[in-house]
Amino acid sequence: MDSSQEAMVPLTGTDQVLGELAPRQTADSLTGHASITHNEDSSVYELRVDDRPIAGLLYTETGNRVTLLATSVFPEFRGKGLAGELLGGVLDMLRTQGRTVTLTCPFATAFVHSHPEYADVVDPTFPGNAHSRRHGRRH
Repeated sequence: MDSSQEAMVPLTGTDQVLGELAPRQTADSLTGHASITHNEDSSVYELRVDDRPIAGLLYTETGNRVTLLATSVFPEFRGKGLAGELLGGVLDMLRTQGRTVTLTCPFATAFVHSHPEYADVVDPTFPGNAHSRRHGRRH
């Protein structure tokens, strides 16, 4: 990666998470060439545009369960819904594979709360933050 670019920073603060859930701009101009890749060596799912990583989802695996640890987006791409595009694509892929997720990432937790159609992918035994209501409060 070009060292002059700003590094991806995890979406952890309430304002960052809510800002990404309610995008100010659309990703339509970027998503025509977007793809989700799975970098198993680094344990990260990446959203790439024109083969450039613009968002990442760090994870760990335990058997058939994937723990979603942190979602990151390069600063110039924030607020465009791309983190949600990445997370939705990863959850769709994991559902198709018959896998479940544990939510520890604040953005992933907020995303699943705001998209109940993904509740079936959350592991019922180890949901992580799935039952948290923190995403809706300002701290």
